[in-house]
Amino acid sequence: MGTSPTGGPARPERAWPERDRPDRDMPAHGRPPGGPAGRQPAPDGGDLRRWRYFVVLAEELHFTRAAARLRIAQPALSQQIRALERQLGVTLLHRDSHGCTLTGVGAQVAGEARRLLAEVDAATARIRDLVGGRGGRLRLAYTRSARGGRVDALVARFRAAHPEVEVVPETGWTAPNVTGLLTGRLDVAFVRPPLPEAGLTCRTVDREELLFAVPAGHPLAAGRGRVRRAEVVDLPAVMWPRENGPGMFDRTIAQVWPDGGFHLVRQEPDDEQLLRAVADGDVVAAVPAGRARALKVPGVRLRRFTAPVPTVDVALAWRTDTANPAVRRLAALLAAL
Repeated sequence: MGTSPTGGPARPERAWPERDRPDRDMPAHGRPPGGPAGRQPAPDGGDLRRWRYFVVLAEELHFTRAAARLRIAQPALSQQIRALERQLGVTLLHRDSHGCTLTGVGAQVAGEARRLLAEVDAATARIRDLVGGRGGRLRLAYTRSARGGRVDALVARFRAAHPEVEVVPETGWTAPNVTGLLTGRLDVAFVRPPLPEAGLTCRTVDREELLFAVPAGHPLAAGRGRVRRAEVVDLPAVMWPRENGPGMFDRTIAQVWPDGGFHLVRQEPDDEQLLRAVADGDVVAAVPAGRARALKVPGVRLRRFTAPVPTVDVALAWRTDTANPAVRRLAALLAAL
């Protein structure tokens, strides 16, 4: 046992638990821990209650009024504030019979606590919005052969109903869109079914007629009636590469050239270039009505086929196991469209 500076026996040092030591993490200059701005370390879930208690007390500067506002007993509030002081290793308040006042450090900590709680509340709101489908991002891909009509109407309605969701759009062919869904790069995609891939949910958005695109100077351009399948057999045709959308490619040929006679002589990367190839006067094509009419390529005559009228669908697809609530909200809007 040693002696005190006054000569008497030294008092044994109090054995504080590690987390409650008053000087734990206390800088030598007496400022609150956490950096030059006095920023506090992020609290755990149990600490948040103490921070909220302290902020209210810092506003009221009276334990009884603060306890009433918090709807807790005054002794419990006092106990929690002292626990916070022990945790931080600082004195936050000067207490007297009339109430309390903030110490210099206490005033700094109160400001930091308000900012910290505001950040926590904002993050909580964002998480709730995300879980409820009211926030977050929706990575969406259009298909090159289907824009306008119900496709654009659906996306516009979603944007209007959920302006807080960031819609990140892109455009691609069905095959790469499906790959994007399966790899998780995309949340939803407009595609041309049928899709052989498992693990995807697919809902029809629209169905449109296939039109016969023929050069303006071709003999079939002059007719007023509908084009018969027999008239297009063995005509030189242009199409985009099958790998871009195998399902639509095969469905188009099966409906327009059901008995064979599909004579592919040229490939183009998209519908616009495909129609321009038709305008050159050498080839014919079968094109979705919406896209063909929207492009309005000069030198191309569009004619309808006889029954059964060939059609292609555009659908919205997403991973069946998606965890993105914005996808479910978009699907719900589609069901009501």
